[in-house]
Amino acid sequence: MRPFLSPRPVRAFALLALTSAYLQGGLTKVLDFPSAVAEMTHFGLAPAAPLAAAVIALEIIAPVMVLSGLLRWAGAMALAAFTVAASLLANRFWGMAGAERFAAANAFFEHLGLAGAFVLVAWYDLAGKTEGQRA
Repeated sequence: MRPFLSPRPVRAFALLALTSAYLQGGLTKVLDFPSAVAEMTHFGLAPAAPLAAAVIALEIIAPVMVLSGLLRWAGAMALAAFTVAASLLANRFWGMAGAERFAAANAFFEHLGLAGAFVLVAWYDLAGKTEGQRA
């Protein structure tokens, strides 16, 4: 499979797919800032407007870093940390029961896997730079 998975377009597509939810989320929040502020309020975060602005900045800037390769490892680690924090806040399955618990647990562990993928992106980016420095 190496010949099919190695070309740059495949890698670019994979990184775009990995970051797409964040880009979409950031752009949606920019276009409807009052709803972004309401989301912060819903989760008990204050001050809501500055936090919404910070989330928007993270959801747009970090994916651009990952996609462009400019400090890719830092953008990937920022998205990994953000994903874990947001999942701990939004998917508290341990305090739920029934179908709600089932859905929240699935979402929590899906997001944990996504965070792991970002850690791998950072790891590969840093490993590639180290190999390049040795050459």
